[in-house]
Amino acid sequence: MPTDPIAPAHRLGPDDLVALARRTDTPRSCPRCSALHRPGWESLPGSFDRRALVRVATLRDEGADEPTLQEHHPNGTHGWSPDAPIALGYFPYNRCDVWKCVDCRRTYLRYTEYGGYYEDERVRLVDPALVIGVPDAR
Repeated sequence: MPTDPIAPAHRLGPDDLVALARRTDTPRSCPRCSALHRPGWESLPGSFDRRALVRVATLRDEGADEPTLQEHHPNGTHGWSPDAPIALGYFPYNRCDVWKCVDCRRTYLRYTEYGGYYEDERVRLVDPALVIGVPDAR
């Protein structure tokens, strides 16, 4: 696994993300990343040791000047829903990098939400069953 979070990352498609998320060393709780075991998006806890995760890939299209803010919720979910689909060409997934726990190899998505007066680093555990392949939003 790459260990440099600044180095360019390989862009994943839905099948690649599912395969990566299925490669975990343990289905049990991991002391390094257990604070992140949430089914939906959460703010990255300030006390979380960021060295527990290493960036391994991206979902970003580096050629896109301004990725869409359109979300994909065909079943009435919303951005904070734990069962919201992970649709790579839609917000916020189109702004995410893919991270792995250095111990258990669980897969997480991370992006930064920029508000008027704040920045909020958000994280979501990847559930392979929620990753869907749909055409990118335009």
